[in-house]
Amino acid sequence: MVKDLVDYVIIGHSERRRYFHETAQDVASKMSEAVDVGLVPIVCVDQPYARSQLLALNDSDCKEMIIAYGPVDAMTVRIPEPPIKAAETARFISQIQPGRPVVYGGSLEPDNVKDYTHVLELAGLFVGQASLDVESFLAICEQMAGAME
Repeated sequence: MVKDLVDYVIIGHSERRRYFHETAQDVASKMSEAVDVGLVPIVCVDQPYARSQLLALNDSDCKEMIIAYGPVDAMTVRIPEPPIKAAETARFISQIQPGRPVVYGGSLEPDNVKDYTHVLELAGLFVGQASLDVESFLAICEQMAGAME
């Protein structure tokens, strides 16, 4: 339905897994469907289920897949994971899904986003709730642009 409007699609967000009981296999199937219509999947994983979530994707031939790591605690209690822990988890993800870009999302705000711009294991950031506020999102984008210079 949206293939003519977007290039990327978020699959497997923790809220979908929690409230709609989506399994790792459901996510893998949705990813295949997205790829079949030409969309780039952004597949969400979280701890402690990252290993099973990632292994379910092993049969995929999608070269463009992006993996978004979002710790559930960071999203529910609004406390971001320390950057060093995000780097550790990104390395873990890369062992199971080598060569895939890993982005971090979890309670990112203008006052903490800079801490994550220096994490070499991350290909980028996956901004959630802060993207709903124009000023917050603009501040995050400006900080990201500054970090890329």
